[in-house]
Amino acid sequence: MAHIDLGLDEQAHPGINGPMRFRPETAKPLNDLAETLLRAPHPSLTPGERELIAAYVSGLNECGFCCASHSAFAAAQLPRGMPLVDQVRADPATAPVSGKLRALLRIAAAVQRSGRAVTREMVDAARAEGATDLEIHDTVLIAAAFCMYNRYVDGLGTWAPEDPEAYDRAAAHIVSNGYTAS
Repeated sequence: MAHIDLGLDEQAHPGINGPMRFRPETAKPLNDLAETLLRAPHPSLTPGERELIAAYVSGLNECGFCCASHSAFAAAQLPRGMPLVDQVRADPATAPVSGKLRALLRIAAAVQRSGRAVTREMVDAARAEGATDLEIHDTVLIAAAFCMYNRYVDGLGTWAPEDPEAYDRAAAHIVSNGYTAS
C-alpha cells in the first residue's frame, strides 16, 4: 500500500500510474517529458536505446517498478530484446553494445551518483566514440529525469507487480501509444 491514500486500486494502477492519476496536473508535464526524452524523433539515439538508458539508471537506483517497466519498453524496441537489456544492466562494459552507447551509459551512471560525477574525461571518451553533444545532453537529462521518476515512485511507496507479463503488456501499450496517450 502506498504511503498516502491515492484514492484508487493500486493493483489496477501500479508504480507511477497511481500517483499520476492522483495528481493529473503534475502527470501531464511528467508524461510530456518522458515522451520527449524517450520517444520523440531523434537524429541518432533510437527509442530502444533511450529506454535502455532509463532502465539502466532505474536499476542503479533500485527502483523495481521503473527498472522492470523500462527494461520491458527497451526490450520491445531493441532487436536483441531482453537478453541485451539484461546484459547491459548486469555489466555495460561487457555488453554487446556500441562503444558510443557504452560511453553514454558510463555518463548516465555518473549522473545517477551525482551530476558532478560526470567528468570532462567521460565526455571526451563519449565524443571519441562518436557521441554528439545532443546525445550527451539527452543522456544526462534522461539519467537525471529517471532519478526523479524513481524517487517519485519509491518515495510514495507504490505497489509494483511481480509478473513480467504485466510489464510486457505495458510495453505494448507504450510502444503503440506513447506516454501522453490518455
